[in-house]
Amino acid sequence: MKPTTDYDDKMLIHAATAAYRQGRLSRRDLLKYVGAGGVALGAGRSSAVQAMASPAAASVHQASPVPADVTSFLSDVGRQFEGTTIRVVTEDTPPGNAIRTLMQEQFVPLTGIDVDWQVMPLDQVLSTASVDTAQQLGQNDIYYIDQSWEGRFVNDMLDPRELLQSKPDLAFPDYNFGDFLPPLVDHVASYGGKMIGLPCDVPIFLYMYRTDIYEELGLEPAATLIEYLANAKVINEAMSAQGVYGTIGQMRSGHYSLECDMTAYVWGHGGSVFTADGMCSLNDDQAIAGLDYMRELQTLMPAATTTYDWGDQATAFGRGEAGQILTWSENFPGWDDPAGSEISGLLQPAVPPAALELRAPGLAGFEETPEVGHQGGSAYCLSRYSTQVDAAWVFLQWATSADTQALASILGGGASPTRRSTFEDPRVVEKNRPGAGTTRHFDAMLQTIETRMGTEPHLPQWPSIATDVIAVELGKLTTGGYASTKEGADAIVRKVNEAAA
Repeated sequence: MKPTTDYDDKMLIHAATAAYRQGRLSRRDLLKYVGAGGVALGAGRSSAVQAMASPAAASVHQASPVPADVTSFLSDVGRQFEGTTIRVVTEDTPPGNAIRTLMQEQFVPLTGIDVDWQVMPLDQVLSTASVDTAQQLGQNDIYYIDQSWEGRFVNDMLDPRELLQSKPDLAFPDYNFGDFLPPLVDHVASYGGKMIGLPCDVPIFLYMYRTDIYEELGLEPAATLIEYLANAKVINEAMSAQGVYGTIGQMRSGHYSLECDMTAYVWGHGGSVFTADGMCSLNDDQAIAGLDYMRELQTLMPAATTTYDWGDQATAFGRGEAGQILTWSENFPGWDDPAGSEISGLLQPAVPPAALELRAPGLAGFEETPEVGHQGGSAYCLSRYSTQVDAAWVFLQWATSADTQALASILGGGASPTRRSTFEDPRVVEKNRPGAGTTRHFDAMLQTIETRMGTEPHLPQWPSIATDVIAVELGKLTTGGYASTKEGADAIVRKVNEAAA
């Protein structure tokens, strides 16, 4: 195996994350070090209303026997690797937890393969992957790789399409690679046109509104960002005195969540973070229009919005503090659960309002794709240095197969699906009703993924740019630290270009 050429960068990432876990390095300095090492470390969305598997979901699972062809594959093909141990390293996610449950009930008993599934904080996943691939140790076989890291690990992971072609004797029955949604293959599981893994998770911005409030005020669902703002104004004027505002943001200064809100509105006004020449464009006319739009929305939010990250935003909205919202799809099942939400059954999911103008991806920079439906996503990736490639490939196919993914979406409390067949599966469709573990938001998710999905820039310095520059300076802008939007935007552009250089 030809060695990779980024050993020092990966060991820098590992050393920095180890120092952070030991309390010897601040998170801000951690982000700077991993940025210098060529990856982006997201903050890891942790919703305060994360849905868990419900008894109803469990009963659906128990009534769903393993398909005969899957049983045959695991018993015959998988059983030849009996006694093998494969190691999986992931972040804690609802679909991942569901797959772990299914794994103990299906995969391990039928194959005799032991699976050591290690759940870690996201920074530890990054550290473990970095040192393992830098030294080509092959200590772990499958990694949960955030899309923003793919440029760093693209040469360290096996292309699933090549494995499908080169190992026909290990082919999972009716695996149907084409069932994965193409936008997720292209933007979540690929880098520079090369596939690095299989999509496993895709939180994405949806437009969600209170039907009771819309009916009371005579509002129609917003088709455009202009209409979304207009609805927010009506709600705020009529109900803010009662503690119900036009909307709620995730606008904590210096937090990645603020940058996520900003990109959706800048993209929705024809702007982008970068242009094709690699220069920051957050002070051009389109970006200024998007920033002004965000600042106007801010006046229709609770004052505490500037202290909210995504978890705080989710909690506040679940308490009924706003009439509409544009935010992560993964929050919806929790808001629909009567056990922990005051708005259960009152919320309608929809695709994000249409952009007023869009910049073509070819005119943006670093694989940035402007659209209002800001997405975050990850992939399961098989290490090139694995010493158990065949057994790990059998497991990875099973974990991402149609039946497993459908059950994971139910058991994961409405977790985000990545296959088209998941959206159409009768067991998933049956959960399309208010309540715990709902899939009522899946139709809006599918349409958003296919028509309105936005993807952030992919470049090595993105962690420090997004959090330490953009989110910090935006925080100053949203709390009155700049005299005008233009002044704040000019400062952002100057500092981003310095960081990118």
